[in-house]
Amino acid sequence: MKKNAPPLLPHKRPWPPAVIGWREYVSLPELGIGPIIAKIDTGARSAALHAEEIELLHSGRQVRFKVPRKTASKKRVSCELPVTDFRMVKNSGGWSELRFVIETEISIGGLRFPAEITLTNRTDMGVPMLLGRAALLDRFLVHPAKSFVISKRKSKQATKSKKNSE
Repeated sequence: MKKNAPPLLPHKRPWPPAVIGWREYVSLPELGIGPIIAKIDTGARSAALHAEEIELLHSGRQVRFKVPRKTASKKRVSCELPVTDFRMVKNSGGWSELRFVIETEISIGGLRFPAEITLTNRTDMGVPMLLGRAALLDRFLVHPAKSFVISKRKSKQATKSKKNSE
């Protein structure tokens, strides 16, 4: 564990759980990804991450893929992780598709925890990541009317100031 890293949450978090909005900024620190916007979806069971150039390696034991470094970035991070499972998942169009499952750490608002994530092309979904019930269970309560509750959204003024100083 890194020296100044936020605490790692156990699978079952003591109550009360943290409140999050229906969208939050998340990071995947082990992969060098984030912050990216994730939609919090209590109707979905699993988490899904937008991945490109997905390639199975080493007789199906590893998967290589590319992911945008940040939500609006054109830069891609190349990742290679063990495949923990293969799952049939119904996509937003109602079609079943076979997806690779990886396990990595997710960080939301300074809280870190391990999660299983399926890899899929989410180009047309509006956000690069979806967090379902399995990742949220016993950790968070979702406020359906609010966004960026635990991960504060960057203000437009702060973004303008940063661009002007560069």
